[in-house]
Amino acid sequence: MDTAEQKTVLIGVSGGVAAYKSCEIVRGLQKAGVRVKVMMTEHATHFIDPLTFRSLTHEPVAVGLFDDPSDPIHHISLAAEADVVLLAPCTANVMAKAAHGIADDLFSTTLLATTAPIVVAPAMNVHMYENKATQRNIQTLKDDGVLFVEPVVGLLACGDTGKGKLADYDHLHLMMEYALSDHPLQGKKVLVTAGPTQESLDPVRFLTNHSSGKMGYSIARAAFILGGKVRLIHGPTSLKPVPYIINQSITSAQDLFECVKRHHTHYDYIIM
Repeated sequence: MDTAEQKTVLIGVSGGVAAYKSCEIVRGLQKAGVRVKVMMTEHATHFIDPLTFRSLTHEPVAVGLFDDPSDPIHHISLAAEADVVLLAPCTANVMAKAAHGIADDLFSTTLLATTAPIVVAPAMNVHMYENKATQRNIQTLKDDGVLFVEPVVGLLACGDTGKGKLADYDHLHLMMEYALSDHPLQGKKVLVTAGPTQESLDPVRFLTNHSSGKMGYSIARAAFILGGKVRLIHGPTSLKPVPYIINQSITSAQDLFECVKRHHTHYDYIIM
């Protein structure tokens, strides 16, 4: 993130087992040059002590509407400070309140008062996540312009397996960068190629080059952050797929040619 003008991220931690992962998120954003403040629901304090976040951020941690006597309208000042609000982890209860404009504590009143982009990273039991009421609330929030970082499939704290684990930090960080961008590529489509190709000599051997793909992957990430709809066509690499874009793998130069030929007329920019 650009540190020339330091941004403030307000992280909202709600009451779920994944609350401990918010510490990693705080440290990651700080390393990226961001000022981080934390607000917590009362239930979240049963999973992790506010002192932990105060020690990490060197900032007061907001929990109650009236916990700062020097600031009689704390939720308004918090809302005004934030350049982006990240709810991680976000429970079904918090999403339900936000979707219906309920404001009955510091957390929910701050959400209602902020004009900053809001990024939601849900974490909960798979059946709670898949419940029709939760899905309706998610759709309502998306319709209101709230950005979502989808949970991932895995073994949950309750013992169930399914979609409900808090997303990886890389997904969160990339969406935060997107939320902080002015999106000059909004409405544009960008095609990027990256990595090596492999030309088979026989069933065992092939010719290739030393391309890592890192430059193309970085360009694809940047294009997404700037608001573009991105397709990344890449050869065999060891890099993780770039979140939120179309990742398309190829092997040979002929594969690459055919893939670019098939898609190039649908894109505004091609970077090779």
